[in-house]
Amino acid sequence: MKKEIIRLSAGGAVFVAALIVGEGNAASFWLFLVAILIVGGDVLYHAVRNIFRGKIFDENFLMALAAVGAFCIGEYPEAVAVMLFYQIGELFQRAAVDKSRKSIASLMDIRPEYANLWRGDALVKSDPAEAHEGDLILIAPGERIPLDSVVTDGASTVNTAALTGESMPRDVGLGSELLGGCVNGSGVLRARVTKEFGMSAVARILDLVENAAAKKSASEAFITKFARYYTPAVVLAAVLLAVVPPLFLGWNTFIEWLYRALTFLVVSCPCALVISIPMSFFGGLGGLSKNGILVKGGNYIEALARAETVVFDKTGTLTRGIFRVDRIINADGIEAKISSGFSDDEERDFERGRAEIDEKKNGIEAKNLLRFAAHCEGYSGHPAAAAIRREYERNGGKLDLSTVQNATELAGRGASAHVSGVEVAAGNARLMAEIGAEIPNAVRDTLEGASGTVVHIAFDGVYAGALTVSDEIKSDAGAAVEGLKALGIKHIVMLTGDLVTEAEKTAKEIGIDEVYAGLLPQDKVEKVEELFRKKSKKGKLIFVGDGVNDAPVLARADVGVAMGGLGSDAAVEAADAVIMNDAPSKLADGIRRAKRTVGIARQNIVFALGVKLVVLVLGALGITGMWLAVFADVGVAVLAILNALRALK
Repeated sequence: MKKEIIRLSAGGAVFVAALIVGEGNAASFWLFLVAILIVGGDVLYHAVRNIFRGKIFDENFLMALAAVGAFCIGEYPEAVAVMLFYQIGELFQRAAVDKSRKSIASLMDIRPEYANLWRGDALVKSDPAEAHEGDLILIAPGERIPLDSVVTDGASTVNTAALTGESMPRDVGLGSELLGGCVNGSGVLRARVTKEFGMSAVARILDLVENAAAKKSASEAFITKFARYYTPAVVLAAVLLAVVPPLFLGWNTFIEWLYRALTFLVVSCPCALVISIPMSFFGGLGGLSKNGILVKGGNYIEALARAETVVFDKTGTLTRGIFRVDRIINADGIEAKISSGFSDDEERDFERGRAEIDEKKNGIEAKNLLRFAAHCEGYSGHPAAAAIRREYERNGGKLDLSTVQNATELAGRGASAHVSGVEVAAGNARLMAEIGAEIPNAVRDTLEGASGTVVHIAFDGVYAGALTVSDEIKSDAGAAVEGLKALGIKHIVMLTGDLVTEAEKTAKEIGIDEVYAGLLPQDKVEKVEELFRKKSKKGKLIFVGDGVNDAPVLARADVGVAMGGLGSDAAVEAADAVIMNDAPSKLADGIRRAKRTVGIARQNIVFALGVKLVVLVLGALGITGMWLAVFADVGVAVLAILNALRALK
């Protein structure tokens, strides 16, 4: 940039000197010639080189033809001015493009430079790509987390803004998941690597951003195709403008019409369109990334802007996907509370629990229902089982699987095991019927209309009580639906594999009217196909999901949006856009920004073509000269680019 400024300043000084000397003498001619070679030598060189390479009709050719033509007919000041202001405009354009790229680069400056790896007893500073799953790393305060990992020791706060767009730090401690690219706060953390660098969140994000620009929007594709035919057409029009009128008006008017034709060429340069339209979408991609929404290409920005139908998955998308025990009900149908925590003496607690079971069989204390259920479900991978174990540990219990024998997972029914000598069954009503443990009417009455999963408990074949496990609705799920409706999207649908009662309860709470429940992955695809047939020709269908089973639907939708924080790798890979902080309300924000980006691109198309068309007509009629033509080319390009930069905000 410094060299360019010095070169153009030198050329401008020579140009001013030529103007001072005045036209009509040899000194001014040579000064004008030196000035045009200084400021436009590279344009002339590139024009000639491109001709030999078969690339004739580009902006270098147009500007070289106009400047050389003007010089040849003796319009020396205009010839130099055209080239000088064109180069100044190009300088502004490069500065604007550079600013845009730097802005996006700073937004995505998340690549960790190193990882502190434990190698035996030594701490080694290594390239993150050299770490393997299971390696131990140390993250000092202020350092960028190098890899996806889980905390094994220490506590701190983590700034996730680079990935999620959220400025509020997140507290982390033992067992917390860490995402590569985030910044550690004040505490020292030891962590175990869960994904190698190539599969980590930071690597996926960098890959998405690097490849996003390759996927052109329809507007960008149109402009590229338009420029391919537009430039030869205007050159032909300029030739006809220079030759045809003199045939009828006399060749003594040739110089006048040639000047008009050269003015026509200057105006017709398509720089404003060719640069500003892609930059609008490039800026839009950067602005969305800054706010934690990664879109894989400009084509998906346009599709988001035309959203008509939005389809949500439920679990992990509108709900947290983290189940919790919300009720404990004894055999009398009474909701029981844990009156006191669990003691450190597990063996004595188990003895008391066994004695209570032997004595009463019914009316078991809430904490003993929870204790024996948690151990019975100790080896189960079901989300409800995990919730029961978490609730037990949250109340101070310590899971001791050495007390568990003959643990059996009963597909579609629950689990059974011998826990400290007691035969425990935990599962649905079908399992209770199989073992002959009759569910009391009082319990059935209490559970009537209950949402979530019901886990019935039986001790030694005798019914003892039940736990209800439900999924929490995300705090911004309602705001997400409200935001979409505010944007004019009236067709909002929820698809889920959950029970109808649970699905309808969730939908009612967050304001979704259309719900389809009890669906398998293939059923979701079929339902989306139905919804496709209902939308208008130009409208787009957006699907938002997070799980492996959502991948087929994400791939089928016009725009598949995955939850990137907790979402599965398969969902992120299949999606066209990723919400990095798992907040569904970001979707409305993304659609709003997409509409704004497309609006900016359209403004630039209308503005650039409108101004050029007016000046082309005025130039052809001889009303304007090259000075206004330079503005119609360079000035419009700079203004369009500055407008495109708004998409970054």
